[in-house]
Amino acid sequence: MLSNIRIILINTFHPGNIGSSARAMKTMGLSDLCLVTPQRFPDPEAESMAAGAQDVLAGARVFQTLDDAIADCSMVVGTSARTRNHTFTRPMLGADECSDKLVAEAGQHPVALVFGQETMGLTNQELEKCHYHVSIDANPEYPVLNVASAIQILCYEIRKAELRKSQPDYANKEAAEYPLTRELEFFYEHLEETLNDINFIIKQHPGLVMTRLRRLFNKARPEAKELNMLRGILAAIQKKTGNEKTEDKKDT
Repeated sequence: MLSNIRIILINTFHPGNIGSSARAMKTMGLSDLCLVTPQRFPDPEAESMAAGAQDVLAGARVFQTLDDAIADCSMVVGTSARTRNHTFTRPMLGADECSDKLVAEAGQHPVALVFGQETMGLTNQELEKCHYHVSIDANPEYPVLNVASAIQILCYEIRKAELRKSQPDYANKEAAEYPLTRELEFFYEHLEETLNDINFIIKQHPGLVMTRLRRLFNKARPEAKELNMLRGILAAIQKKTGNEKTEDKKDT
């Protein structure tokens, strides 16, 4: 189960933080480390800071975009000290609730916990790709954590959640089947096409419609069968309006 929980670091500029993160992961039984456009990797300093976790570091995968790193994940959680931006409130989780959700879903599909660059964290665009956001209850007067320290805390919570899940009262709980991130992206493309077809969105002035709808569906988290039903509704609308597509992107 823990092998299905992915730790993703975006644009990390200090290689020592990559090594320290690998070490933090291994102490709690996690091993899937993914790096999106790291500024220096591989690097001797990362090796040095990894201490006894060189195996985690050696297995780290490097991606060019966050989309590529989360494409096969059914749940993505972004870490942020911010609870809102200027436009939208965001679905926030505490560390314990976040860990319970990740562990529960990791039994079926890969899930991801995403950390941004050391100095600025995740951008709003990156946060929009997450189903949930998690923050650590630090001192509000100085809520500053090194990225490896934040990973250590959240991996510890994941470890505790995994131990809780092994208890008998979890045995008979049936987990829902959720779509993968890439399947959601196909849905969003299909939704935008359909809304353009019926002139709900004006291409020259799209505004924030799709941003708001992405947030709505990320918050609602439709199950796989529900998403298929929504795709069917969109296809029926396109057929009715004479804009039926000959090739469904879901099957590409």
